[in-house]
Amino acid sequence: MPNAIPPFEPEPGARIGQKRRRLRRFGPLPVRTLIPNALTILALCAGLTSIRFGLEGKFEAAVAAVIIASVFDALDGRIARMLQGTSKFGAELDSLTDFVNFGVAPVVLLYLWSLQDIGGLGWIAVLGYAVCCALRLARFNVALEDPDKPVWTGNYFTGVPAPAGAGLAMLPLYLHFIGIPGVSSLSPLIAIYVLGVAFLMVSQLPTFSGKRMGLRIRRDMVLPVLLAIGLSAAVVLSYPWYSFAGLCVIYLASVPVAAARYRHHKRRTAQAHQAEFDASVP
Repeated sequence: MPNAIPPFEPEPGARIGQKRRRLRRFGPLPVRTLIPNALTILALCAGLTSIRFGLEGKFEAAVAAVIIASVFDALDGRIARMLQGTSKFGAELDSLTDFVNFGVAPVVLLYLWSLQDIGGLGWIAVLGYAVCCALRLARFNVALEDPDKPVWTGNYFTGVPAPAGAGLAMLPLYLHFIGIPGVSSLSPLIAIYVLGVAFLMVSQLPTFSGKRMGLRIRRDMVLPVLLAIGLSAAVVLSYPWYSFAGLCVIYLASVPVAAARYRHHKRRTAQAHQAEFDASVP
C-alpha cells in the first residue's frame, strides 16, 4: 500500500547548508586555537608533578612546579586573546586546571610538610582552602559582565584570585626554605593562616587585577621598564625564596590599599552620576 504522506525531501539549498555545517564541524582547526590549550595542559602537568615531588619529600622542587604552573596560567589566557583563539572548551579546561594547580596542590604540599602533624585540624584547613578555591573559581565563571560598569572596575578582582591565593598559602614554605628555624613546627598557626587565605579568596574584598597594566608604555619609559624587568629577573633567580616571600608581604599589604582605592573610585563615580542627574533636572 503506498504511503499516504510522501517522505519529506529537503530543498537542494537546505541539503547544501547541512553539508557545509557538517564540514565545518569536522573540518581542521587552526593551530592558534591549540596553543593556549597546550599551555593549559602544561600547567596541569606541572601542578600534578608538584604533588609527586611533595610525596617524595622534594618540597623545593614541588613549590617550583606550582610557580611554573602559575606562569603557564598567566600566559595561556593572554596568548588566547592575542591569537583570537579563545573558546568555551579552553575556558572550562583552564578552570579545572586552576583548581588542581592552585586549589589542591599547594595545600597538599603544606599537609605533607607540616599540617599532618596536627591530624584532623590540619586536614580541615586543607579541605577549607580547597572548597573556598572551588567556590572562588565557580563564582568567577558565572559572573556576568555588566556593560554599564565603569571602565575602572576592570582593574580589580573580587577577592584574591586562585593563583595569588596559592602563592600566599605557600608563604610558610618560603620562610622554611629561607632557613628560618621552627617554621614547620608551627602547624596550628599555619592552619589558621591557610584558612585566612581561603577567606580572602571567597571574600568580596576588591584586589588589584593588573590585567590592564602594560597595555601602553610611553617611549621614554621603554628602557627603564626593560631595566627593571632584567633586575627583577636577576633578583628572583638569585634569591627566589626571599623574592617570593617579599612578594607575598607586598600583596597582603596591597589588599587594604586596593579596597581604599576601590571605595574612592566608587564614591567619585556616584558623585559624577549625581551631578549628571542634578543637571538633567529642570
